[in-house]
Amino acid sequence: MGTAEQVNETKGRIQPFIEIMDCTLRDGEQTNGVSFLPHEKLMIARMLLKDVNVDRIEVASARVSEGEKDAVTMICRYARQIGMVEKVEVLGFVDGNLSVDWIRSCGCCVLNLLVKGSLKHCRQQLYKTPEEHIEDIRHSIDYARKNGITVNIYLEDWSNGMKDSPEYVYMLMDALRDSGVRRFMLPDTLGILNPLQVIEFFRKMVKHYPDVHFDFHAHNDYDLAVSNSLAAVLSGAKGLHVTVNGLGERCGNAPLSSVQVILKDQFHANTSITEDRLNDISRMVEGYSGIAVAPNQPIVGENVFTQVAGVHADGDNKDNLYCNELVPERFGRRREYALGKNSGRANIDRNLKELGLELTPEQARKVTKRITELGDRKEIVTQEDLPFIVSDVLKHSAPEEKVRLVSYLVSSAYGLKPLASVKVEINGVQYEKDSTGDGQYDAFVKALRKIYRDCLGRTFPLLANYAVTIPPGGRTDALVQTVITWRNGEKLFRTRGLDADQTEAAIKATFKMLNLIEEEIN
Repeated sequence: MGTAEQVNETKGRIQPFIEIMDCTLRDGEQTNGVSFLPHEKLMIARMLLKDVNVDRIEVASARVSEGEKDAVTMICRYARQIGMVEKVEVLGFVDGNLSVDWIRSCGCCVLNLLVKGSLKHCRQQLYKTPEEHIEDIRHSIDYARKNGITVNIYLEDWSNGMKDSPEYVYMLMDALRDSGVRRFMLPDTLGILNPLQVIEFFRKMVKHYPDVHFDFHAHNDYDLAVSNSLAAVLSGAKGLHVTVNGLGERCGNAPLSSVQVILKDQFHANTSITEDRLNDISRMVEGYSGIAVAPNQPIVGENVFTQVAGVHADGDNKDNLYCNELVPERFGRRREYALGKNSGRANIDRNLKELGLELTPEQARKVTKRITELGDRKEIVTQEDLPFIVSDVLKHSAPEEKVRLVSYLVSSAYGLKPLASVKVEINGVQYEKDSTGDGQYDAFVKALRKIYRDCLGRTFPLLANYAVTIPPGGRTDALVQTVITWRNGEKLFRTRGLDADQTEAAIKATFKMLNLIEEEIN
């Protein structure tokens, strides 16, 4: 964890250090339909702490379930082994001793105590006076500290508290500021604030309590979570709460990746975040949560480093005229140039150059025309398709298939696992295997894996992502487009298959991948 301020040696000025607490495993799991298994929580926590290097993680709410208790215990055991257990925090409640005992039994040593930050919540949810609530809070704090638990406090519904009952907020702060609380965390629980209100309310808090560490916790109901987070930092917040991919209740929370780049690029603040792992944690959480990242999601979306317009590629060729500080290499990614009806010669030239293909101007013109025609039909063209398109346009024979499907049979029956029998020809030699699987395509791939493992002594690439799209309209005879992302060692690439049958489309994509790898080997 960094100090409160750090010096930027290149600019010779003091820059603030902002703590980042990730709430994906607590608030993010409140996303509708999201429930992480204990081992999934552990894997996410490990990456957040060790690779992404967040300052703190909030991993659960106390007393939710036995599965939650198992997850917190596993995470705390791991964090203790690497000397980071003080970075693991659990949300607890003003419930006598129950939350503290639960947290202590998990091996956790930080309690984020949820108290009522508005008079309305205090009176209408707890049916208590402010004085009664404060007395209960003090008891929880004292009990936690006696048991070696560090306490932070959430002022739940603080935003409405500052709008409707600021005197109650100050009364609460006056009563608790000297009680040994490490951080006071100010949430916009219902996502109602705009940046101007955040600045107004936060400055009032900092003015009244200049020595207190304040965090800000934003919600995205008005799509202002990131803007509000920046406003809080501008007004004196020393910590921000985020989630991976912006997961969270209702419209979610402030996304980790967006908050990080705005803090660094727009506010010139220091954080601990390792930026080139932001895409990795995004993909992990996307997989475990089942919530897909929008293609245009800043930093981590599939399309954000893809130039579509040909004029942009032309400008990049000349002097990176269409690039900003958000360069893909900063996040462990690379810039791509889309192939389609808007791509133009410059995009195609960039892709051909990356593949080591050289064409005459006339040949390039013909290839550009063919790609434009495909784009008009809404077909996706990838860099891996280019050699095949070039061969077709120039009337050459298609690239020689080193791996060829000779025959296959897939079958399924009610109550039984699907079965696949596959015969392939690899470099002129035929091989045959069969296997069962969880689906027809899964059985097909497992049979192929057997061939590569048992007959060739080689590993078979891992399937990293599988996406199926069909044209709108719902016709049963519509063409199915299957795009499969493969991981072969450190290399990640996509292949595409198009067919009226989904399994057949996936098989076409698979054999395109195998031929690409065979070309590299040979």
